[in-house]
Amino acid sequence: MSLIFGHLKPAATVHRELIVALAARYRLPAVYNVRYFVTGGGLISFGTDFVDQFRRAPACVDRILKGEKPADLAVQAPTKYELVINLKTHLWEDIQKVDEPSSRPCLKHRPRCSAA
Repeated sequence: MSLIFGHLKPAATVHRELIVALAARYRLPAVYNVRYFVTGGGLISFGTDFVDQFRRAPACVDRILKGEKPADLAVQAPTKYELVINLKTHLWEDIQKVDEPSSRPCLKHRPRCSAA
């Protein structure tokens, strides 16, 4: 099974309906980096929670207004991520038909190598 995973550029949002439609047409599971691809019919998105970032922004503005130089502020990486799965897409049904986990070898039962 093939998979599409892409960190799409902002310009791709203009064509998101086409991107989602083509992935569905060719029955390719696709993982997007923003939730609006999933609300538009895509399968899965995993990415930064932008609402959380916007909630944290006023703290930086407050520090700047109190006299700190913007160059002295530390770059803040996202701390909250969101996973969105579209259970209504037909592709989800195909993914659920994959072999049961009990038929796969389990890692915890593999023999361990001993140090010589």
